[in-house]
Amino acid sequence: MTATNDKDEINLSITFCYVRPTPCGFALGFTERNHRPCCNRFATYHRLARWFPPLLGAVLLNYAIRRLLLLPPMLLAISIAVFMVLHFIPGDPARLAAGPDATEADVQQIRANYGLDRPLSTQYFIYVGKLSRGDLGESFQTYTPVSEGIARTLPATLELTAAGMLLAVVLGVPMGIIAAIRPHGLIDNSLTTLAVLGISMPGFFLGLLLMLLFAATLGWLPPDGRGGLAHLVMPAITLGLPYVATFSRLARSTMLDVLDEDYIRTAYAKGVSRYKVVFKHALSNAAIPLVTVFGMDFGRLLGGAVIVETVFAWPGMGRYMLDAIVARDIYVVQGTVLVFAALVVLINLIVDLAYGILDPRIAYA
Repeated sequence: MTATNDKDEINLSITFCYVRPTPCGFALGFTERNHRPCCNRFATYHRLARWFPPLLGAVLLNYAIRRLLLLPPMLLAISIAVFMVLHFIPGDPARLAAGPDATEADVQQIRANYGLDRPLSTQYFIYVGKLSRGDLGESFQTYTPVSEGIARTLPATLELTAAGMLLAVVLGVPMGIIAAIRPHGLIDNSLTTLAVLGISMPGFFLGLLLMLLFAATLGWLPPDGRGGLAHLVMPAITLGLPYVATFSRLARSTMLDVLDEDYIRTAYAKGVSRYKVVFKHALSNAAIPLVTVFGMDFGRLLGGAVIVETVFAWPGMGRYMLDAIVARDIYVVQGTVLVFAALVVLINLIVDLAYGILDPRIAYA
């Protein structure tokens, strides 16, 4: 966006970005329009263009569209893998659904109702056809749509995962920064010891210790279930504490590398305060590795939520999927795995887009 101010009139030139579909993907283009506003508003438009560069926004949009177009083939490949694994596991899901006292006629009826008596290829194509219409199938155990079960349990899993990640970031990053400011000191050595203990301790063991201390002994927190903030404290600590150690060690190493750069010494020489040097200059450049680990650890937290939800009887999607695996409830397992995969892909897309915001020099191919 450019603007020229002559004596008689004001000419405003605005560059528009557009996205046009092509056989190979999406093409980006730019077109220019000249405007003559009746009042002097070109300064406001110019500031907006400076805050939101059109080229960066167009590149991010193009990259996001291409990544989202890869999501359906990826989910299709995951559905094939999960479908084959579940059907080759020993055991008859129809008999498990019918119960131990069911007759052979009842079992055959369940197979016919769910299409389990047809060839595997036919079963898969029927499932994909339903999936294309947004139908994830019906549970063998509860005879309710899988989408309803996911809609009921997914908010609990997202709540637990977000609380665990928030704990990891809020505690881990400041600990790493403090350790990097005074390396090899008492605080650094103490935080390193705590980080090693946090990484080494299994999640289920930590959860049992917390239940024994805060629920059984002190009676401060409820031992299981989902309710208010008190029910969330122990599951969030169990899920997020090992990742506090990960973020603290990574923040320490990246901050040590950045604080050793020449521009940091120049800032100190100019008399800039330590607070501004650390949090304004150093932390912004050390944030990209932290954002990368954030995307990777989010997927790990979703996987770790299965164990935590089982220990604390948290009614989340991980526990819903685990019960379905034990019962060989095929449609529930397939639906939950697909939702987990889509969440991981979307969070990694957000992380990739955050790179361009943190550092505009990063190029998106």
